[in-house]
This record gives sequence, structure tokens and C-alpha cells, in this order.
Amino acid sequence: MTEDAQQIIARGPRAEAEAAAAAIERDPALESLTFSIIEEDEARAVWRIDAYPTSTEEADALIAFLRARPGLSVGIERLADADWLALALSGLPPVRAGRFFVFGAHDRGRAPSHTINLRIEAGAAFGTGHHGTTVGCLLALDALLKARRFRRVLDVGTGTGVLALAAARTGAHRAVGTDIDPVSVRIARENGLINRVRRPHCAFVRADGLGAPVVREGGPYDLVMANILAPPLVRLAPAIRRATRPGGVIVLSGLLRGQARRVLAAYRSQGCVLVRRLNRDAWATLVLKRPG
Repeated sequence: MTEDAQQIIARGPRAEAEAAAAAIERDPALESLTFSIIEEDEARAVWRIDAYPTSTEEADALIAFLRARPGLSVGIERLADADWLALALSGLPPVRAGRFFVFGAHDRGRAPSHTINLRIEAGAAFGTGHHGTTVGCLLALDALLKARRFRRVLDVGTGTGVLALAAARTGAHRAVGTDIDPVSVRIARENGLINRVRRPHCAFVRADGLGAPVVREGGPYDLVMANILAPPLVRLAPAIRRATRPGGVIVLSGLLRGQARRVLAAYRSQGCVLVRRLNRDAWATLVLKRPG
């Protein structure tokens, strides 16, 4: 870990910020980096990358990488010796995405009576519902549910479990969430208990890919959601198609708008057809169908 927790901030035009974010994802030295990209100032067309390195080596590599891009200004802020993630989450407002209302413990009294309310505690996992990719997936699910129900659902890269829990709360007979990170799996299970969604209705497992027995046993799936990064989305295209029932639906996110074409090409090569594309901030969500 770094001696002092750091937040590295880079600002610049949208094209430069998106190009830098895409390059970060491709850099093996930065593969474990936690970062986000948002539009900071619409009037001035300023976009911002916020990154949180977990080691001195990762911080040094990122700073050098960002400073080598002339279109970006780079700053470094020291974070106080506190649970800054918990503090940040405590100030986040609830999120409404179609029929879904996602909130933290600090907003328990604000949940409406006419929505599907999901209390999500993030801890060290990704997926509070605030990120553009998570909102995109929830909006995609909301739209899909207007036409059909999904009895078997797979959530690849589940993070906090929010997508699997959303599926379980909207009629899925079996929802399976997978993640390569054991901490995320633990937090997802805790969120399942908080939301009173338990096995066998909903299960969270640690898995690298789709080969785990519980994943295979639960398939084929009527709906597969994968909110991860573009490179693993491309790599997993054949496995995700196989896990999806003919006529089933695939929802992909975790990719920047500029990466959508590459990801879409990988799934089209597997015979999948684009149904819908949602854009939110710098991020894209793809809804595809595996032909029957």
C-alpha cells in the first residue's frame, strides 16, 4: 500500500480523457487500478479522471503515464487517514433507475413505496449503483422486464451484487453472481442478507470466468449481465454466448463509448445481434440477443 492514500486527478478535454482512460485499461502495469471518468464542467467541456492507486509503484506509473499526455493537467491529493471510501459513500444520494431505487444505510428513510428498493452497502466492492455502467445495466433490465421475465440470470463481475439482486427481486427463479474478488463475493452475500434474498434463489460465488460448477449448473441462462471491462468482455464472448440460452439476452457494460465497437464486433462474431445501446456519461451499455 502507499504510505499515504492518494487520489490522482487528471483534467482535460473529453477526447483526451477518454483516450487516457482507454489506455489505462490496456496497460498491464495499471490493470488493478481503481478509477472513474466523469464530465466535471459541461460549460467548459472539462472531463476528469479520478484514480486511487494502492501502491507507490502503481501511483508512480500512473502519474508518469498521465503527465506524458499534453492535453491533461495532473494533480495529486493526499487522503486523510480515515475510511475515505465509507465517508465518500455516506454522502452519495440514492439512485433511481427505472423501477429500481438503490440506496445506502444513510438513506433508509427515503425509499419510496412504489419502487423496487435495493439497499446496497459497497464496502470495498464496486457497484453502489451510482456509476454510469451500473445505472446503464439497471435501466436496460428495467426496459427488458416490460416485455418478458427472466427465470435464470447470470451476473458476471457482480461486485456488490446489485444486478443479481435486482434480477432476483423481479422474478428470477435463479440468479447467480460471480466475481474474481473474494471480498466482493463476501459483500454481495451480505447485501443478499440485507435485502432478504438468499440461496438457492440467489447465489454469489468466486469464479474466474464461467467454468465454476455452480455457474454451469445454473445455465443455460435467459439473461446474462456482465459489467466488467472491455478486454475481459471481448475475451469472454464465446463463453458468455454458450452460457446464454438460444433466444436469451446479454447485457454488457463497463466499457467506454469508444470501446463499444470492438466489444460489439466480438459478440457479433458469435452470432449475437445488437438490440439496444445506452450511453451514460462516458460509458456505454450494450443489449444483445442470442438468436433462437
